[in-house]
Amino acid sequence: MSDPFADIRPYRDEEVPEVLDRLLADRELLDAIASLRLGRLARFTPGLWRRILQWYLGRQLRGVADVHGMQMVIKRYVERVLASTTEDFSVSGLEALDPSRPWLFMSNHRDIVMDPAFTNYALHRGGHQTVRIAIGDNLLSKPWVSDLMRLNKSFIVKRSLNGPREKFAAALQLANYIRASLQQERVPVWLAQREGRAKNGIDRTEPAVIKMLAMSRDKQSETLADLVRSLGIVPVSISYELDPCDGLKARELYLRATTGSYAKAEQEDVSSIARGIAGNKGRVHVAFGSPLEVGDLDTAEQVAAAVDRQIISHYCLHPTNLYAYRMLHGEDVAVPPDLSREQGSVDREAFTRRIDALPEPHRPYALALYANAVASKVVLAGSSAIPC
Repeated sequence: MSDPFADIRPYRDEEVPEVLDRLLADRELLDAIASLRLGRLARFTPGLWRRILQWYLGRQLRGVADVHGMQMVIKRYVERVLASTTEDFSVSGLEALDPSRPWLFMSNHRDIVMDPAFTNYALHRGGHQTVRIAIGDNLLSKPWVSDLMRLNKSFIVKRSLNGPREKFAAALQLANYIRASLQQERVPVWLAQREGRAKNGIDRTEPAVIKMLAMSRDKQSETLADLVRSLGIVPVSISYELDPCDGLKARELYLRATTGSYAKAEQEDVSSIARGIAGNKGRVHVAFGSPLEVGDLDTAEQVAAAVDRQIISHYCLHPTNLYAYRMLHGEDVAVPPDLSREQGSVDREAFTRRIDALPEPHRPYALALYANAVASKVVLAGSSAIPC
């Protein structure tokens, strides 16, 4: 039988050995790893470095014959990232979710790779099945990048299409695939609440995401509320005490505000991924919400607002958020007591030095990246902070 999702789905167990062989023979991948690990030294005797890396990676991947085996290798790397770039990693809300139910985790989006990676790690550590991860094809500029992502249960969101018919067909395929994953294959899914990262620190769900999911329903027999109930949408808030890409995001926002546009440099997304993985994050918290109540959710906008309420209310504020809020709005600005968190690994002086190291015109945008999490909670009536 033909596979209607063959061009977007993750690789299956039986496909893993062939893909690994292809990756180990990919000169571009080997050169990229050598450059990342060795810097300028990689330019000398590249053939030697490739052979060394092939041998090393072959040892790391020895015995990997299926997706689970690959994810156990990735788990070791995630744990190294946690050990070397975070001060603490905490999770809340997961204990209230049934691990036998495949949930659709709809998350805020701050980092390209680490958001789903940390969510997945929290799920694995908590005894839940790992998720299939939605990733835009704009990040898959190289075949080896696509191979790596699809080995880790990622599926492709086609964003580079131009024609309306092609876009409609791709959205329908995506909606049907997500639903099939959840309801037929019983595999949970991770989906960002919006296209692209929230570079200004404002977490808002795009109704277009909900409308895409709604394309999988039978309009004659199923309401939007029925669909939301059947998908099991669970909002997820991930918060970083420090954003390794705060300077890059501030620069982009400054240029957009002052010139009206911003053109990404070649491989800029790859650079952001590398910085997001390797950069200091301070304390990290992943908060799992509760499945959406569907009583009055009749429109995509209402569903999006319900996701927003949970993501904002469960977002874990760090002292860096409050430092930035006061630096932007004044030291005497009123902050509700329940939003004031004292615990953190970065003091005010260190955070100020971090911001002052940026070009002066970029600093307000970097501060807003941290401060807007506080502003969102202030606006949301009855909000409370999650202890970090």
